[in-house]
Amino acid sequence: MAAPQSFVPPRVRPSRPSRKYSLAEANLTLPLVKRIAADVVRINDEALKLRDAMELTTDATAQRHLQKEFEYKAVRMAELIGELAGIGAELKDPSTGLIDFVGRHRGRDVYLCWKLGEDSIVHWHDLQAGVAGRKPVSQLVESE
Repeated sequence: MAAPQSFVPPRVRPSRPSRKYSLAEANLTLPLVKRIAADVVRINDEALKLRDAMELTTDATAQRHLQKEFEYKAVRMAELIGELAGIGAELKDPSTGLIDFVGRHRGRDVYLCWKLGEDSIVHWHDLQAGVAGRKPVSQLVESE
């Protein structure tokens, strides 16, 4: 059985942040968000490796040890998702560190979209569009 491409603990549901950010405000959070996102991606990768190892081992003692490690990763992931929610950011993809902030464009809510490795927020998209609908922030009109 193939392991999933990303790891989000099943008991954790990302919350919808109520804070609305301007592009400048969201960019100001990035030093902290970058550190959290890097931890999310690392822990996600570690959890996937643990899950793969659990599927391969038949040793009961090893299984218990791997399960405890996996549960620790799940708790830590939940803590990190909570930290992001506390900032007003929403984790979209733990395998790439994709993060959205609620912003405004022409009087409606949109997502300001950032991914680990980017220096600043350079894309936005409609709430229903997803990452495939990303547009450059040069097309963002915040004041209407």
